[in-house]
Amino acid sequence: MMGIVNILLTVVFSYLVGALPTAYLFGKVLKGVDIRQHGSGNIGATNAFRVLGKGPGAAVLIIDIVKGIIAVVFIGNIFHQDTNGRILAAVAAVVGHNWTCFLNFKGGKGIATTLGVLIGLTIAIPVIRIAVFLCVLSWVACFLITAYVSVSSILAAVLLPILMVVVSAPFSIDLLSILFCIFIVFRHRPNIQRLLKGQESKVPLPFHRKN
Repeated sequence: MMGIVNILLTVVFSYLVGALPTAYLFGKVLKGVDIRQHGSGNIGATNAFRVLGKGPGAAVLIIDIVKGIIAVVFIGNIFHQDTNGRILAAVAAVVGHNWTCFLNFKGGKGIATTLGVLIGLTIAIPVIRIAVFLCVLSWVACFLITAYVSVSSILAAVLLPILMVVVSAPFSIDLLSILFCIFIVFRHRPNIQRLLKGQESKVPLPFHRKN
């Protein structure tokens, strides 16, 4: 019975940590604006950079990553979770970010928080470290080449389960990576539509030529 209670508490607290709407709070406190009414309308780090500026955007990005780490590592430790329990914490945190109860179950796209939970899981499962590293590297390389955050995120999401299989990650991690891939692609549907129409916004990188 105690084990079931600990699992339930792990899931609930992980969800609540993930559900903290960082960009929304920064917008209200720093600028007095509802970030959902500006830019892309998303409450993720990319829109925070666009609407609030580099400093607040960087802070949102870091906090959203840390949310995932807290869920998997600290909440997992508090409730004495094994690997499977930490995987449940990871899913709960990302679901909380994507569908936050604090904003009528409308949240971000989950990229930063997904990275955070994966970082947290590398502590318990060393074999997946190289897969996570290569996934991040692929995101960075794609972003520097294309200047599209959305394309980079979708590419990294698709590569994640492939890389997990390559490094012989536990089967539960393979399933988790497939789930995260589905989450990310699903949340990027509007971006995919804009890409197909040639209307997706690029991040202005200094070494890219302007069209």
